[in-house]
Formats: sequence, C-alpha cells, structure tokens
Amino acid sequence: MNKKKYKKELYNLQVELVKFQKEIIKKELKVCIVLEGRDGAGKDGTIKRFVEHLSPRDARIVALGKPSDTQKKSWYFQRYVPHLPVGGEIVFFNRSWYNRASVEKVMKFCTQKEYGIFIDEVGNFEHLLTHDNMIFFKYYLDISKDEQAERLQDRKKDPLKQWKLSPIDEEAQKNWQNYSDARDEMLNKTSFIFSPWIVVHSDNKKTARIELIKHFLSMVKYKDKNEKLLRYNREVICQYDDTCYEKGMIFK
Repeated sequence: MNKKKYKKELYNLQVELVKFQKEIIKKELKVCIVLEGRDGAGKDGTIKRFVEHLSPRDARIVALGKPSDTQKKSWYFQRYVPHLPVGGEIVFFNRSWYNRASVEKVMKFCTQKEYGIFIDEVGNFEHLLTHDNMIFFKYYLDISKDEQAERLQDRKKDPLKQWKLSPIDEEAQKNWQNYSDARDEMLNKTSFIFSPWIVVHSDNKKTARIELIKHFLSMVKYKDKNEKLLRYNREVICQYDDTCYEKGMIFK
C-alpha cells in the first residue's frame, strides 16, 4: 500500500470512527477493544490511528505496567475491572489480562497453577462483559520472526522509540518458539463464541491498521455507515480457526 492510498483510506475510516463514536456517546454504549500480539507487532501504532480524531474525553487507552505487591495478592482480573468502559466510552487495552497467557507464562512470571486458574476463569469474565451488552472485541496481531527482529532493531536505533524498549524485548527472539506455543494454546482455549479472537497478519503495518479498522467498523452498527468502504481483506484478517494457519496468517 503506497503512502497516498494509505492516507486516503485512513482518513475515510477515521471519519467512520467519528460517526461511530457519536453513536456510542448518544446511546451511552460501552466499547472495549483488546489488542494483543508479539512484541513489535504494531499494537501501539494501530491504537494511535484508531483514537487520533476521537474525542479524548470519551476514548481511553489502558496499558498497565507491572502489578504492585497488593495487586499480586488480589483476584487476577481485579486490577483490570476499574479500567473497563462506562456508558458512552471506548476503551483500548494495549495488552490486557491475556498477559497471563503470554508473557507471564513464557517468562515464568506466574505459576502453572495461576495460569490454569486464569484459563478456567477468563471465559466467565468475558461472558459477564458481553452479557452486560458491552461491545467487546479482541485482536491478535502476528508477525514473522524476521520482521520482528527488524522492528526491535529499529527501536534501538530510533531515539523517538526508546520508550518502547524493555528487558522483555531482548527475550522475544530467544523465546520465539515458546511464545508461538503459548499463543497457539491461548487462541485455542480462549476463543469463545461470545468473544472470539480475530487474527491480524501484521508484517505490513499500514495494511494491518487499515484492515483491522475496517473489520471493527464492519461488525458494529452506527448511523450513516459506509458499508462499501468497510470490505476488509480476509487474507489479512479473519476470525480465529484452523484456516488462519492454512492461509499463513499465523507464524510458527
């Protein structure tokens, strides 16, 4: 996707997002969007384009850091609950409770028992959210090993991306296969009928952003919706099932 086409498509989609937000505010609906994926997969950039022209009073980004000692002794989901959207609000989770099924599992920041409890409880937790009529989506952005290596190296060189660097980044390539195995297990065990995973092939950042926004808007209702604009590429984004592997959208 060349720069000119990207900017034009993004502008048109951001107009649609503003229409959508007006509907959310008017009807006091609650919207929660979870973005997960490998380090360097493009979560930050995607969310940035999502919220760029939305009302900051009614759209929030949640990116929680390391839990405190008190939070470690609490019910695992407890620290996420206060950040959930209220009526008229859109909330983006840049990583979420699924840290337990990815980083914490791979880096052994949680015990196998804690991981097992999470897997047992996450479905009930998300069912409560959707049962409360929350508009809830969760996206998994996946990239190839070579593309990840290039993006992580770029972070080291770019002085404006220094804030993205973390000790976890250093382990991403070393633990590539462990992260792949954890991802596969997470997708298989936590893609529910009421909250399925949506997989995004993200080796091309611009294309991934455009297609993810198209998919989201195509799945929700709002006034004066431009349906023709929202036809997304199913070779880039799809609801999780075995065909995601067959299409090469998930990297081993």
